[in-house]
Amino acid sequence: MIREALGYLRESDDVWKTSIIGGVLLLFGFLLIPLFVAWGYVVAVVDRTARGDDEAPVFEDWSQLTIDGAKAIAIGLVYSFVPIVVGAILFGGILLSSGETIGSVGGAGLVFSGLLTLGLLLAAAYAFPAALAHFAEKRRLGAGFDLETIRPVLWNRTYATRWLLSAGIILAGSIVTAALNEIPMIGLLLGAIVSFYALVAAYYVIGQTWEELHPLPTAERGGELSSDRPAV
Repeated sequence: MIREALGYLRESDDVWKTSIIGGVLLLFGFLLIPLFVAWGYVVAVVDRTARGDDEAPVFEDWSQLTIDGAKAIAIGLVYSFVPIVVGAILFGGILLSSGETIGSVGGAGLVFSGLLTLGLLLAAAYAFPAALAHFAEKRRLGAGFDLETIRPVLWNRTYATRWLLSAGIILAGSIVTAALNEIPMIGLLLGAIVSFYALVAAYYVIGQTWEELHPLPTAERGGELSSDRPAV
């Protein structure tokens, strides 16, 4: 699976064009719109691979990519909202109740709060790719929160294994990116390109996993979209 994931974008006829565009979008992601477009491409990757189409998409229909990416990021923000709020409440409550001096009980509370918040953040990160895959399939924002469909996937061992693989790809990409960022001037762009490539490879794994665990009807496979879904 890892060989196929790393070769997914490389085997595309537009590998350099797509990688450079994706890298530039991530580089200017602080402007938000480029970040939306980059994540819209990721949605397209998941959608195609989940339908049995191993041909990488290209950057076209930018407005649709922007909309899909904005929705994908919104889903991610909602999933991360609960851990952040819980952490803020716990830390704030402990600091306020402890006053100027944090004793042993307060220190233990901070450690517990930190571990609980970290656990919730990991849970959100674990659930998000499945939520994104269901959104990519349905193109409805609510599909990202359809726990009746998503929950069984999360408990599946295949999903857990593939999630670890995709997380490992992103982690490896981050390490390479950090090294490239040390190169003056061109390093930031090269790092962004590697980050985009790793992101696409990771979500290729998620798309393949969704195809296995949540197969689509034959009429919707092979990249053919039903008439009630917007094209990418």
